[in-house]
Amino acid sequence: QVQFVESGGGSVQPGGSLRLSCAASGNLVSLFPMAWYRQAPGQQRELAASITSGGNTLYADSAKGRFTISRDNAKNTAVLQMNSLKPEDTAVYYCNRYPARFAAYWGQGTQVTVSS
Repeated sequence: QVQFVESGGGSVQPGGSLRLSCAASGNLVSLFPMAWYRQAPGQQRELAASITSGGNTLYADSAKGRFTISRDNAKNTAVLQMNSLKPEDTAVYYCNRYPARFAAYWGQGTQVTVSS
């Protein structure tokens, strides 16, 4: 069974940075495309960024130029480096398979709050 555990969220001021980490476990997880998703209060979950096992990346328009996704296949981990954070980036961030229709169980995620 594939599982994902997110960490690294917190509260920052606009313009600040956060680094989110994802630890994945399960069979063949290093072969799967992975992604970071986010869900703001009252909003649907949306894709922030995805990465294939080979390192090809895809970013939401809102994340381009500010977020960087990376992964370590040997350690089954993924990282989302977020810079120049904005209040609209406030959300719970989740790590899971990409695309979402192949997602495993959704964990608790990690809260990111951007506020002055």
